[in-house]
Amino acid sequence: MTPLEIAHRALRFAQARAERLGWLGARGVPQPDLSRHGARWVHAGTRIAAAPYIAAAERLALGRLDVFALADADLGLPPRWNRDPKTGIEAPLGFGKMLDYRDPDLVGDIKYLWEPNRHLHLVTLAQAYALTRERKHLDALVEQLESWFLACPYALGPNWSSALEAGIRLVNWSIAWQLIGGHAALEADFCARWLESVYRHAHFVRHWFSAHSSANNHLIGEASGLFVAALTWPHWPECGDWAGTSQKILEREALRQVALDGVNREQAVCYQQFVLDMLVLALLAGRANGKPFSAEYESRIEAMSDFIASIMDASGNVPMIGDGDDGALVRLAPHAASPFRCTLGVAALLFGRGDFKTKAGALGDKARWLFGEDADKAFGALAPEANRLPLRQAFADGGYYVLGCNFDTPREIRAVVDAGALGYTSIAAHGHADALAFTLSVQGREFLIDPGTYAYHTQPEWRRYFRGTAAHNTLRIDGLDQSEQGGNFLWLRKARAACSQWLSSADADSFEGWHDGYMRLADPVKHRRRIALDKRERRLSVEDALEMTASHDVELFFHCAEQCAVEPITGGFLISQDGVQVNLVLPPSGDSTVHKGEYAPPLGWVSRAFDRRQPTHTIVWRARLSGKALLRTELSFSP
Repeated sequence: MTPLEIAHRALRFAQARAERLGWLGARGVPQPDLSRHGARWVHAGTRIAAAPYIAAAERLALGRLDVFALADADLGLPPRWNRDPKTGIEAPLGFGKMLDYRDPDLVGDIKYLWEPNRHLHLVTLAQAYALTRERKHLDALVEQLESWFLACPYALGPNWSSALEAGIRLVNWSIAWQLIGGHAALEADFCARWLESVYRHAHFVRHWFSAHSSANNHLIGEASGLFVAALTWPHWPECGDWAGTSQKILEREALRQVALDGVNREQAVCYQQFVLDMLVLALLAGRANGKPFSAEYESRIEAMSDFIASIMDASGNVPMIGDGDDGALVRLAPHAASPFRCTLGVAALLFGRGDFKTKAGALGDKARWLFGEDADKAFGALAPEANRLPLRQAFADGGYYVLGCNFDTPREIRAVVDAGALGYTSIAAHGHADALAFTLSVQGREFLIDPGTYAYHTQPEWRRYFRGTAAHNTLRIDGLDQSEQGGNFLWLRKARAACSQWLSSADADSFEGWHDGYMRLADPVKHRRRIALDKRERRLSVEDALEMTASHDVELFFHCAEQCAVEPITGGFLISQDGVQVNLVLPPSGDSTVHKGEYAPPLGWVSRAFDRRQPTHTIVWRARLSGKALLRTELSFSP
């Protein structure tokens, strides 16, 4: 940390102690002025089928909820809000800002504890009520909130330890409030308790904004929550400050945290979508309430959507680059097939983009809730070429490059190469040691993948593996990661990576890049990689050039999608799936092995969802080399 951040954290510690003693914080809640109302920006449309929402709401009313790897978890009636449903550990009701939520012995797995407390499921109850007007769904929502107010008193316990979690709750409360019809649908006593908690949440977020190395997606989520709250409940004198301050933060951070080409600087595709939702919901709330955002802000949202569309293959697969924790700001459709496709459906309506419509495939309920009765008509009227931008393959600011041909057709080849920064801010919290890694999709089928994330605060060995170099399709030296891990969300030494040349034509795409992660060794090693696609021959070549003096152990990793079969052939392996084949021919001077589901050390795994993993084939090529070396790998595709 910089001296400035150390000083800031010292002041934060003093602030926490002062609040614990009652000297600061939202000690009293002003009487709300209910004559002032916020404009709605969420709508129940007639084209939304009620049955899935009713089924989901009835399960929720019984205290049953899917929480990451826990299917149909029993949260209890009323839910035990301060308990981790995975381990059963009940977190203490100490002062929240001084609670060590990273200690699994104290709070369990904080991700599992926090997830139900984001109250995404309360939106489902509100949706069921909006679609049916059956009182039981509103009663279930009220009962859950009443129990939460009792179990999670202001400033105490794990649910008052993070301003981001409070901000996400505010967004979901806002949507639920709009769908049930606001205070007119509620008894006065309960309405007063809910508004009191809204005020305390907003005050908490306003005074605990993330800063310095923590000012990543957390700050955007906090500002989004406060902005939405100020517009939904404009009942207190502070609302003007809340709306103005949070909007300024959103305007600033959208340009700071998102590159001009639309890549989120956390270098994590899951957070690309997470942050995009934050920015879009704030935009829609602002539009409805006379608080428009700048053209630059809106252009960043469009560019972020463009990046997602560009790395998505013909079947809708998106590489799992960087950290992913299945985090969602809000869940407006109970069983959405792809959050990325749903996001592009929303972007198609926002920007009139026919190409986004094509990528989305169909309009999802998420867009119907956000755009109301006219959503389907507007989506249907979009021509495929409407406002279409030229195909993007190079995202130089973000550091990603897309090699391919026959895009979005049954003959598509799409390879995504990573030459970006490790992550955002000094700790690069959500980046992986994946410099010069690539993913490969052929004919809409994933062949070479980024294996994902799997773990966050717990299971440190698995956390180290999935964010390490061995879990990516790149080269490793002497068994070391390109960047040096310092903790679950910390990097001590960060590899720099860059593209040195990018060429694209009708016949070929060519990428050349480098990173300096192994220049820290006693005998420094410079790694350069060239990836070229011959579009006519349908062949991808990968050349790894190493500059070194002494001898080093060199490894190449190729992680196959779990649907693939892997068979040895002369000089390499045949990787096949659904009649599509990839011939992988490895450099001749080493030994190659196939690993699947190994534990010591971990190798041969894929994690498609948080806290879930399954075995898959990982091909590893190994050699002991010295001096200058050039390693050539070739991949050819058939039919």
